[in-house]
Amino acid sequence: MTPSLPHQGGPPDERDRSAEDPRHKARRRALTLLIIVLLIGVPAGYLVISANQSRNSGKDKEAKYSATGLTAGWPSKVQRRLYQVAVPHPADDIAYYETNNWKTSRLYVQFSTNPAGLDSFLQGMGVRREQLRKDYIAVGERDRKVSGWTFGGPGPWWGLTHEQKNPAPTQDVVVNLSDPERPAVFVVSRTVP
Repeated sequence: MTPSLPHQGGPPDERDRSAEDPRHKARRRALTLLIIVLLIGVPAGYLVISANQSRNSGKDKEAKYSATGLTAGWPSKVQRRLYQVAVPHPADDIAYYETNNWKTSRLYVQFSTNPAGLDSFLQGMGVRREQLRKDYIAVGERDRKVSGWTFGGPGPWWGLTHEQKNPAPTQDVVVNLSDPERPAVFVVSRTVP
């Protein structure tokens, strides 16, 4: 007897070689279409959404920085650090505004606090309450126009100018002590780039 060879399949059935099952073709086309959508459509959709968000963000920033007057809320940590304006805790009625040009950058900040908060704020600048001068409006006319501050209400008003060597900022401070338990503080801190 001759050893038998392993069984090998015969030639494929003629029906298998004929056109594929239409359902299989439809599934394959659907899968191809899904892959195309995922590879092209999703990134394209993401780019459109991202571009719209970026454009809207730019419009928001433009409106924020082209506005005149102060914006309610805290200046950013970066702004507070750069301009050395340490708004104390507790503080309320906080508002700020920043201007920048090729010559000088300024941060305008106002807030109300308590006596300990005022002392903490002044100490953070490196000055003491005793250095405030009565009836001294340290904030100049130009900065009053930009910020909208008038300093015409009831006083007493106290102020000081804290000059520092460049690149550290110079700060003009005005404090309204008409209510000694809730001093209102107005600061202009300017740096020269």
